[in-house]
Amino acid sequence: MTFERFALQDLPGTPWKNGGGITREIVCWPPGSGLDDFWWRASVATIDAAGPFSAFPGVDRTIMLLEGAGVLLAGEGFSHWLDTPHRPFDFSGDTPVECSLIGGSSTDFNFMNRRERGQAELRVLQDEEVDLASADHGLLLTLEGQYRIDSSYVLQGRGLWWAREPHAWRLTPASRGARMLSVLWWPAPEVPGEIDI
Repeated sequence: MTFERFALQDLPGTPWKNGGGITREIVCWPPGSGLDDFWWRASVATIDAAGPFSAFPGVDRTIMLLEGAGVLLAGEGFSHWLDTPHRPFDFSGDTPVECSLIGGSSTDFNFMNRRERGQAELRVLQDEEVDLASADHGLLLTLEGQYRIDSSYVLQGRGLWWAREPHAWRLTPASRGARMLSVLWWPAPEVPGEIDI
């Protein structure tokens, strides 16, 4: 089993080629994969300027505002104001999306899932005690306050991710108004050699 704890503030930032922002990658699975061949990927991005999002054919995307005024996203068949923190928005990576700032810079959580490789379930919990279903891969991130993951207390901006082995977690809010992001991911049945990575 691969298991990693992380703190958002400690993740190294990579500037975008167009100068419009910075991405801090949490995990890109499998190890050594890049933007063309990942199975699932989680990151946090700070958006400093308007511009296009890159297209990711075959990828389902979820974006969620963490800090700032937010952005307006416009793509084929939709226009969405991403201006409420911790409210996930799903869209397809098959076609480019234009992003416009509502105010100043904003920081967002981003999750990408390659459809042919697996499926994902993303939830935001608030003051909820939950026994998560077992999942082969996943990520947990405390968004506000603190949550207890099994017996460990996890503060805001910190979390963990795991891969390659089914695991279930008990999540318990440890402060009033606590919020936690839960992402569960299961490989497609036809994915070969998943356990040999």
